[in-house]
Amino acid sequence: MKYIEGKDRRQSSLFPISLEDTIENENTVRAVDMFVNGLDMEKLGFKVHFPENGRPAYDPAALLKLYIYGYMNRVRSSRSLEKECKRNIEVMWLLEGLAPDHNTISNFRRDNPKAIKKVFRATVTIARNFGLIGGVLIAGDSTKLRAQNSKKNNFNLKKIDRHIAYIDHKTEEHSKALATADSDAKDQISQEIEKHRLRKENYKRIGKQLKETGETQVSTSDPQSRQMIMRNNITEVAYNVQTTVDAEHCLPIDYKVTNTNDSKAMGNMLRCSKTILRSTGFTALYDKGYHTGSEFKAASDLAIDVMVAIPTVAAQAPDPAYNVEKFTYLEKEDCYVCPQGNRLTSPGTWHKAKTYLFKRYTTKACMQCHVKEQCSKAKYGKGVQRSEYQDYIDQNKDRIEKNKDYYRQRQAIVEHPYGTIKRQWGFDHIITKKGMDRASADVGLMFTAYNLRRLINIIGLQTLTKYLRMPVFGCLTIKNLIGTQISRFKGSSFYYKFNMSINQNSLNGLKFTHNLKLNGGF
Repeated sequence: MKYIEGKDRRQSSLFPISLEDTIENENTVRAVDMFVNGLDMEKLGFKVHFPENGRPAYDPAALLKLYIYGYMNRVRSSRSLEKECKRNIEVMWLLEGLAPDHNTISNFRRDNPKAIKKVFRATVTIARNFGLIGGVLIAGDSTKLRAQNSKKNNFNLKKIDRHIAYIDHKTEEHSKALATADSDAKDQISQEIEKHRLRKENYKRIGKQLKETGETQVSTSDPQSRQMIMRNNITEVAYNVQTTVDAEHCLPIDYKVTNTNDSKAMGNMLRCSKTILRSTGFTALYDKGYHTGSEFKAASDLAIDVMVAIPTVAAQAPDPAYNVEKFTYLEKEDCYVCPQGNRLTSPGTWHKAKTYLFKRYTTKACMQCHVKEQCSKAKYGKGVQRSEYQDYIDQNKDRIEKNKDYYRQRQAIVEHPYGTIKRQWGFDHIITKKGMDRASADVGLMFTAYNLRRLINIIGLQTLTKYLRMPVFGCLTIKNLIGTQISRFKGSSFYYKFNMSINQNSLNGLKFTHNLKLNGGF
């Protein structure tokens, strides 16, 4: 049977093929190369000046190209990237034959978390220049990415107490066994006792650290990671990545790596979104984890409309008809009216909860009310607490009720990047250790690769590479100058009509004319 035959491995070639000829024009590696070449590495914060003595350093642009290409192709490990430099023809072309070792590659990511975030912002600027950022509707959410720290190496005071109690119990058993053991077994038992003693000292040291710092838990391998609920009460030691996504094309515009829950994250995310979008004329959608009174006030102070899902109230009346939401608040009289028409008043005293102040409203009519058993289980009747942020909470509730269909878009917007990054690419954990800054660099490269891939999918590789060849690209990405938009994106809220003609015979290889018509700024 005949087969297609390969070439003889020992056959030499009279005219060897160059690296340039092996990479087709439509290869995405060319877009990575042009994207990084258009960045001002020094202004972004990368170290570009090195001592003249000794061996020369690697150009940070080359290492950034390697990382972006690696993340776009699901390769994150510095050792794996080192191998790709020697066996992957695309990487050989991209780095022009350079082959840095894994320590150099790893140190670059470790040392440049802030600069890497600015590289991510450059992808957002490109998207905005093409009119792909609507700036009208955004959605925020978080996702947990497992840290390089096992649950066994994560401790809180209760866990330490359990371990110490277990060690004390085992030490007592070994001490009793030592008293009756023969000479051959005594050495082994003594070693076990010494091992438990050292472990107990280590746990005491960790417990002392927790008490001195006031932290609720500590991780020994990755100190800033925390044990968090992933889903259905399943916990992992992880980082919590806050993300803001624009609704127009599900493009992330901001991210932040944290080790806390969502309750206090919304205000900071909105401030960053306002800076990035240069506007407050957008609506932000969040799930119930962000439902916090102080954060609603922060949104109001920023003049940004938010819609946050309303969580279920834990304290329910025996009869749902007498739940707190059925009580009417009269602002002028500063009182509540219950479904039976009784007025609940407050002496005006502010009480302090953990994170906010509140007033308590009661009425003596409860004791004689014929529906008291259906309204409250409390001995002295119903008591209603009103937070200092209740007005902002009520405004959010009103927006949700008037725009239920609008709010339902949240999950489709913000879960899109997570589905691609975590499920399709397999980036469900942080690959770095020892702190949030290093974790932030890892996450920044994920979102940079995601945005570049989305740009290629939406506008096409050819259109993107034409844009990246423009001499003004570096200025556009760094200084955020007025953006451009090609005519195929006329439906966007940020519209710029862009006509471009290319003359391949010009001295600089690219001559273009453009006509920009402003139809709403950003």
